[in-house]
Amino acid sequence: MLMSARDGCEATVTWRGGLDENGAASADGADPELSALRSRIDLDGLPPLTRAVAEHVIGSTAELSYANDLVCSEPWLEAAAGALASGAPVVADGPMVTVGIASEMTICKAGESLTERLARTAGIAKAAAAVRLAFGEAGPGAIWVVGEEPVAIYEIIARNVQPALVIGMPAGFVAAVQAKRTLRESGLPALTNAGEKGGPVAAAAACRVLLAASRPAPEPSAGETAVHRSR
Repeated sequence: MLMSARDGCEATVTWRGGLDENGAASADGADPELSALRSRIDLDGLPPLTRAVAEHVIGSTAELSYANDLVCSEPWLEAAAGALASGAPVVADGPMVTVGIASEMTICKAGESLTERLARTAGIAKAAAAVRLAFGEAGPGAIWVVGEEPVAIYEIIARNVQPALVIGMPAGFVAAVQAKRTLRESGLPALTNAGEKGGPVAAAAACRVLLAASRPAPEPSAGETAVHRSR
């Protein structure tokens, strides 16, 4: 696992209601896919959110090589989960990412008529136009998820969107690799990967972990409380 933690990056206090004690999404605790993954690769030494992201990206794509390809920082992941817990929106660069995230908090301007009009009048790519319009709705502090269009990464950097986190994982041999490298060098809080692999499935999987981590812990039942007090 490649780690890229910036000096001075501080974690915020986050909710962990959607994660179990191992950092996995709670609903996946007895998942045979997750059990099979853990029998193939040992990620126990990673911090909780980093491990959860790695496992869910690997589990969603069946690509064990992500274990040596992901680049992320636990403090940045913690801060992003905290932002989501406080109501920060998620911005997706394309419809496939939006479907994969499956959250009503997601904003996506790709394919809208206004996006196509802005792209024509401003002479920019549709992906860049979608970023501009999404920023107008989301404002600073959003979680940006790029799994389809490398151009979106450049526009996110250029527009100074002040993200809580940029999940940049488009796939491709040249443009995507260069865009992800630029993102890592930008200084923005980011979760990305160094190689050619990526895509909507991987990007959405990473985002779902943060959404799970942002959910408040459930209140203990009366029976659980009574047992705890009797000990």
